[in-house]
Amino acid sequence: MASSSLSESAAVRSAERKMSINQDMRRRRRSSSLMYQEPPESLEQMSDQNVNPNLNAQWVNAKGAWMIHPILIILLKILYDIIPSISQETSWTMTNVTYMAGSYLMFHWVRGVPFEFNAGAYDNLNMWEQIDNGDQYTPAKKFLLAVPICLFLVSTHYTHYDLMYFMVNFMATVAVVVPKLPALHRMRFALFNPEQTDEHR
Repeated sequence: MASSSLSESAAVRSAERKMSINQDMRRRRRSSSLMYQEPPESLEQMSDQNVNPNLNAQWVNAKGAWMIHPILIILLKILYDIIPSISQETSWTMTNVTYMAGSYLMFHWVRGVPFEFNAGAYDNLNMWEQIDNGDQYTPAKKFLLAVPICLFLVSTHYTHYDLMYFMVNFMATVAVVVPKLPALHRMRFALFNPEQTDEHR
């Protein structure tokens, strides 16, 4: 009886110590800079990730999944073309900006998975970091990097290289392409990432 209460109190002290360390790290990170590296997963998180397949990121490699991007771009272009009084230049720019905003939101802003099947093992990773278990230069990641670049080039051509449209298209493309680069893998910018609560750390 005494040994069980002793082990329980040791476990409580250990948990309190962990919480204190996590809060100190959070405080240091918040005050140190606006950019920080997401810490690597613990052994427990890695084992949780390997228990079940990640349904949130596996669809990217499924048959026909790549076709959704050109289809969405074509549908956006048709949508903006049927709105009266919108020029072709504005239509292409709005198609580009809308696709880039949706892509950034889906792949880089939202973290975790929309369904609970692995004890929160992916809560600190965005979808881009979950694709192919974080490996770089896979066919899926190359394709997802090429789509915004190709759309930017097409948009620039059809806006007749107008400087204003070029700058809008360029800034939208940079905002989506830069977070996909391997040098920024698991990097967070405090201004552009939602604050995670303690339970997700």
